[in-house]
Amino acid sequence: MKLFDTHAHLLDEAFDLDREAVIASLPEKGITKVMEACCDEAGIDRVAALVERVPFFYGSAGVHPHSADEWTNETGDHIRRALRRERMLAVGEIGLDYHYDFSPRDVQKRVLDEQLSLAKELRLPVILHDREAHGDMIDLLRAHKDGLQGVMHCFSGSYELAKECLDLGLYVAFGGALTFQNAVRPIDVVKRLPLDRLLIETDCPYMTPVPYRGQRNDPSFVRITLDRMAEVRGEDVGLLADALYRNALRVYNIAEEADA
Repeated sequence: MKLFDTHAHLLDEAFDLDREAVIASLPEKGITKVMEACCDEAGIDRVAALVERVPFFYGSAGVHPHSADEWTNETGDHIRRALRRERMLAVGEIGLDYHYDFSPRDVQKRVLDEQLSLAKELRLPVILHDREAHGDMIDLLRAHKDGLQGVMHCFSGSYELAKECLDLGLYVAFGGALTFQNAVRPIDVVKRLPLDRLLIETDCPYMTPVPYRGQRNDPSFVRITLDRMAEVRGEDVGLLADALYRNALRVYNIAEEADA
């Protein structure tokens, strides 16, 4: 069984003491690919360096809404340069976050708009973050729907919102929250969405699944989310794993022969 953690943050300080050991342990746990998601301009070159060093890692370049007010005239060019490098495959993590509002909302929207335009220019998928900003997020995505491709990461919305994401050409990703006791809505969405548009992720070191809540998450825990998704959907876990793996290759435009 091959597993693809489609959203991880191994460069987070939570891994500073044992990052290399965690990464080295992943293949023996069945984790054959990891997407390392970038969050700010300072992280762009760090992600690219990690991807260059670890052959089963892929990376993104972009500015998270928390850091939107750090955007400068040069940031877009920095992202462009990074995405010319091998296995740097997506613009992200980008979006809107109205829960924390670490950046002003008008700035978040402007920076998201610029990065959606950049992704279309580069013909690359986006990795999207949407927290308590569904209306504005959908409005901006609709404005960029021609050529839009990518992932709605850590999905927490309704089935209706998920359907809208599918209609816009996006995949929908689920992580550890699917295992939580109060995961009524995510379970409903997972049951009803078509298999060919689903993904799994960890968002590590955050969103640790049950029964490890309170501990640091890492890509190996993606198997727990897989097992829960298989249970919810009533599907064979091996067949589901294969389908989700192929979905991840497709959304990030990874040739299957690269999976040898």
